[in-house]
Amino acid sequence: MVKILTDSSCDLSPARCEELGVEMLPITVNFGEESFRANIDITNDEFYAKLSQASELPKTAQISPAFFEKKFSEYKDSGDEVVCLFISSRMSGTLQSATVAKDILGAENIYLPDTLNVTFALGLLVEEAVKMRDRGLPGAEIARQVEELVPRVRLWALIDDLKYLKMGGRLSATSALVASILGICPIITLKDGLVEVVGKARGKKAAFKFMQGLVDKEPISADYSVTVGHAAVPQTRDDFMEFMSGELKKREVHKLDIGSIVGTHTGPGACGLAYIKK
Repeated sequence: MVKILTDSSCDLSPARCEELGVEMLPITVNFGEESFRANIDITNDEFYAKLSQASELPKTAQISPAFFEKKFSEYKDSGDEVVCLFISSRMSGTLQSATVAKDILGAENIYLPDTLNVTFALGLLVEEAVKMRDRGLPGAEIARQVEELVPRVRLWALIDDLKYLKMGGRLSATSALVASILGICPIITLKDGLVEVVGKARGKKAAFKFMQGLVDKEPISADYSVTVGHAAVPQTRDDFMEFMSGELKKREVHKLDIGSIVGTHTGPGACGLAYIKK
C-alpha cells in the first residue's frame, strides 16, 4: 500500500485530507512564547484574529528530524511505501529534516521529492499524487511523476493587504503607504521554490485581469485539477472564480483556505489559483 504524507503548509483542510486518505503533519507557528500546531491547536479563523492583534509577525518552525524519525519508524517495517510531499526546500528545512531521518533509519520505502511549492500549489500536487496512488502506481513512480509535474506548476496570486509584507521587511513603510493609497496589489508567483513578484495592478479587478493574462500565456492543462486559494477573503475568492469562469468551467476545481503557515507572511487578503500548465 502507498501512503501519502504532506504538511500543513499545503492548506488542504483536515477534512479534505481525511477524505483523500492523506496524513498531514503539523508545522508550528509561534506568537512570541506561544506555540500552536497548525490545524490542531489553532484554526485558520483563530490565527487571522490573533495576527490582526500582533505587533510583530509570528514565526513558523520546521518539523524536526526527531519527529520524522519517530514518524518514519512507524512505516519502515510496515510494508507500505510512503510518498512525502512537503513545503519547498527553499522555504523551510522540513524536507532536509525528513531526509536526515530517512537516512538514519535506512528507510528505502520512503520517497521525498522536492515539490518546490507551498499552499494551494502544494495542495494541487497532493491531489494529483492521490489520483496516482488510486490508479495503483507504486511509490517510486508517484514520486517520479510528481517531480516531472513540478516545473509545470503555476501559481498566480494577488496580495491585497500590504501591512504584513511591510512587517516582514519585504516592503518599505513608504512603499507600502503609497501602494495602499493607490490601491496597488502586487501579483506573486512561485519560481524555483521561492516567492517572486511578477507584476502590480491597481485594484482587485485589474489584478484579476493581470492574472487572467498570465493564464492565457501559459494555459491550464485539461488533464489535471485546479486549486483556488484565499486568505480569509471568501468573497474575493468567489469574485475571482466568477471572473475566471471561462478558464475554470468544466474543470475539477478545489477551493483551499490559506492557513497560518503561509498567512504568517501574506496576511489576510491573498487570493489566486494554481494549475498544471499545458
